[in-house]
Amino acid sequence: MKDSLGNRCVVVARRPRGVPTVEDFELRPAPPPGAGVSADVLYVSVDPYLRGRLSGRHVSGPIAPGDPMDSELVVRTTQDSVVGPAGTVARAFGPWQERVHLPDAALVPVAADLDPPSLALGVVGMPGLTAYAGVQRILHPVPGETAVVSAAAGPVGATVGQLCKAAGARVIGIAGSAEKRAWLVDEAGFDGCIDRHGSVRDGLGALCPDGVDMYFDNVGGAVLHAVMERLAPNARVALCGLMEQYNQEAAPPGPNPGLIIRARATVKGLVVYDHEDLRPAMEEDIGGRVRQGALAFREEVFEGLVQAPDAFCRLMAGQTFGKTVVRIAHN
Repeated sequence: MKDSLGNRCVVVARRPRGVPTVEDFELRPAPPPGAGVSADVLYVSVDPYLRGRLSGRHVSGPIAPGDPMDSELVVRTTQDSVVGPAGTVARAFGPWQERVHLPDAALVPVAADLDPPSLALGVVGMPGLTAYAGVQRILHPVPGETAVVSAAAGPVGATVGQLCKAAGARVIGIAGSAEKRAWLVDEAGFDGCIDRHGSVRDGLGALCPDGVDMYFDNVGGAVLHAVMERLAPNARVALCGLMEQYNQEAAPPGPNPGLIIRARATVKGLVVYDHEDLRPAMEEDIGGRVRQGALAFREEVFEGLVQAPDAFCRLMAGQTFGKTVVRIAHN
């Protein structure tokens, strides 16, 4: 949909300090299109790792002031391409714009029966792959064991918990609001949930009296330390996200390695880009669960590109619930 401003782009105006604010971004006219397949952007993925890129501390590379924000997108092509005729819905990586031109190789078709197609950015996309790889290759859930998941109401955490539960494990979440904790227990099937803003240590003592066999960490910091204190012998820990330190200028001190040694724990960092080989299996497994109504998920949908900076700021302030996306309407 063209408007008086033409095609617009979200650009980093300045490097955020602490929790990002909308003043850290600007909406500008997009640069002239280059070569590639033209497409309308339907959904923009808004993810915590982008804060690490803005600080220059993420493995996927920095986003500097003056650069466009970019992430995964769901697009609809407006010309024929290798993924199909004009009108094909595809997943791609690109700038936060209303319309884009992308190389053929960047486009991956989205299954026609995936409803809504934004799920290709969520539980059947990178967050789902992150969860699937962590469970399959690091946690190895065993019936009767206890798994703990932090940031449990997000698309990664909620999926990790449900996959562990389906494997027969007992699952405890850590989340920051009463609404999220209730949803995790009532809808996602968790066995219990701990208040992120209360005493995590006391909550673990009450809900995990025999220790923690598996921990999927999305936050780091004090929460990670509290869980490490309760690791059971031969525990498995997946270190995935750093929500607690993304908004900090300097990284906080880490947990005492003695806690790892005492528990004989296996601790492994998880970077989703290392596990693309699992994507087909993930899409079949998690996609099948979604289509059968066997996997609970939430989306926080913001309307229009102009809302993208606010969506990101709210995500990083802990004010969104589930997978955060921006929907862009086209006539």
